[in-house]
Amino acid sequence: MISACPLTGTCTTRPIHGVRARCVRIVFAMLLCGTFAPAHAADLTVSAAASLSDAFRALGPVFEARNAGIRVAFNFAASDVLLQQIAKGAPVDVLASADQRSMDQAEERKLIVPESRRNFAGNTLVLIAPAGIPLRIDSLADLQQPGIRQLAMGSPGAVPAGRYAQGALEAAGLWPALQPRLVFGQSVRQCLEYVLRGEVQAGFVYATDAALAGGRVKILLTVPTQPVVTYPIARVAASTNPDAGSRFIAFILSEPAQAVLARYGFTKP
Repeated sequence: MISACPLTGTCTTRPIHGVRARCVRIVFAMLLCGTFAPAHAADLTVSAAASLSDAFRALGPVFEARNAGIRVAFNFAASDVLLQQIAKGAPVDVLASADQRSMDQAEERKLIVPESRRNFAGNTLVLIAPAGIPLRIDSLADLQQPGIRQLAMGSPGAVPAGRYAQGALEAAGLWPALQPRLVFGQSVRQCLEYVLRGEVQAGFVYATDAALAGGRVKILLTVPTQPVVTYPIARVAASTNPDAGSRFIAFILSEPAQAVLARYGFTKP
């Protein structure tokens, strides 16, 4: 079974019980600064953008069933954080990011195998609010109304969704005026949590995240972005299991995997 990392809830691997589990948690805690511990009892480690968490967790067992003898562990975080981990030597085989910029940087730093790079999914940026708030937004300019005191978005320096949101606000001429109201999250999922807890009046997330929240949030606006939201995937240059990495990329591009991604709200790239 694939399960959540005992420390962060983001890195998935096989469950480890008893004394060994306690030891692993201690080691993980010691390695929080910039890297993570190697996956135990896993042949393939995939670092993926936080917005892919639910879809990739669903795809993991399917991949394992189709590839006997290969077990997969996932590490989910903001794309730029994943890039930093790989640059510091984290043992990763495949990188799936939420924008082209982070993957471009990985390629420029020779951290990925360029010929393995593929676009595999698309998404849409949306503005959401807690379901119970009587708030109406017809355009981004309406974000200046007094009722919106705090607005969540991913930190543009680390989170692709934040870069998309900043670009949209800059294009609308609203970036300087709205900066005092912005609350920056370290991942798009953190921004979603801010909205769900009612800590902000509105927030920028992906349509897939809003869908997972169900009736707890409402979509106020679909936000035009330039460039459009696309997800690239590539094999990590330092991978110790390139064959399994290539198999995983081929699987993600396959029709069965694309159907699962579509079920979670992702579009074709």
